[in-house]
Amino acid sequence: MTIKTIRVLLIDDHRSVLWGLEKLIESQKPRMEVVGKFTSFAEASSRVAELSPDIILLDLDLGAEKGVEVIPRLINITSAKIVILTGSRDPHLHDQAVIAGAKGVLEKENSAETILNAIERVSEGHFWIDQARMSRIISDLSLKKIEKESNPDRSKIETLTPRERKIIRSMTEHAGASGSDVAKSIHISESTLRNHLTSIYAKLELSNRLELWDFAHKNGLNRDDG
Repeated sequence: MTIKTIRVLLIDDHRSVLWGLEKLIESQKPRMEVVGKFTSFAEASSRVAELSPDIILLDLDLGAEKGVEVIPRLINITSAKIVILTGSRDPHLHDQAVIAGAKGVLEKENSAETILNAIERVSEGHFWIDQARMSRIISDLSLKKIEKESNPDRSKIETLTPRERKIIRSMTEHAGASGSDVAKSIHISESTLRNHLTSIYAKLELSNRLELWDFAHKNGLNRDDG
C-alpha cells in the first residue's frame, strides 16, 4: 500500500527552531517530509505555490510580521492547512489565529509526539483545537453576530481600510475646509482624496460630506479609536 506523504512547510523566524522541526519531521519519512523552511512570510510567499505543501507550520511572532495577519494572506495563495506553532500562551491570540483560518494551535513546549499527531490529524481534515477554545470562539463569534445585527452600520464600518478611517477623521476635524486643504493636512493630492471619498461613500452608502460628518459622529469614527 502506497503511503501518501504529508508535505510540510515551515515558517519561523528562529533558525534553531526551523532546524529542530525539520529534523523531527524528516525522521518520519515517508509519512511526512519538509518541503520548505522560511524565516518570514515575505520569504515564503513566492515559493508556496511551487512547493505545494499540505500543511504549513506557522509561528505567530515573525518579528516585523504578525502571524495572525499572515494567515489570510497564506490562505489566498495556497490550499494548505495552517497549524500555528507558537511560544505565546495568550489564549486571545490563539483564538484570533483560529478565527483567521488556522486549523490547529500548538505551543512550542508541546512534545514531539503531539506536534506530529497534530500534523497528521489536520492533514486528514480535522481541527487540532481543544474543546474549551472552540467553545470560547463560537461564543465570541455569536456575540459579534448579535452586535452586528443590533448595529447595521457596524458591518459597513468593518469594510473601511485604516487609510479610509484616517481620511474620515480628517474630514470631520476639518468640516468647513476645502478638499484641497483636507488633502494637504494628510499629505495626499486632492485627486487621491476624491478617489478615497468615492470608495468611502460607496462602502457607507452615503452621498456627501454632510452625511459623512453625521455618520462619523454617530459611530465614533471622528475619534482615533473609532
